[in-house]
Amino acid sequence: MQPDLDDIDLRILDVLQKSPPMSSAELADRVGLSQSPCWRRLTRLKEAGYILDQVTRLNPEKLGFRTMVFANVKLSAHGRANLAEFTEAVGRLPEVLECHPTMGPFDFLLRVVTGDVEDYRQFVFGKLLTLPTVQEINSTMSMGAEKSTTVLPIRAR
Repeated sequence: MQPDLDDIDLRILDVLQKSPPMSSAELADRVGLSQSPCWRRLTRLKEAGYILDQVTRLNPEKLGFRTMVFANVKLSAHGRANLAEFTEAVGRLPEVLECHPTMGPFDFLLRVVTGDVEDYRQFVFGKLLTLPTVQEINSTMSMGAEKSTTVLPIRAR
């Protein structure tokens, strides 16, 4: 736990991550503060970088994204410039939802969403393998999410 966060800060963060967008008055009521102190704390938490953004989660299947693939990517060269070039290029690919550098036999783990397997094949051959430093891709297709959350275990610590 961060030393500059007290119990009220943790309650604010926990309520925000588990609830839909709400007014500062509603948030203040949920965490047991008046509106002004709650707003000041919320502003401080945002400025300190504890709150990255507030988004609405969409249902990928309803929007036609039925295929989730985890792609392990090995690069042909590992210089700092190559790593930066790869991460910048992947950042421009809307199919890539997450990109994680990893330790082990592969250099990156990508979470990729597409409409179907054919779309994923086209993504791999038409985009990912065209990046100059990509040597190998090992793909694992998800059969569905048994658990999918953005909620961090703040109160469980």
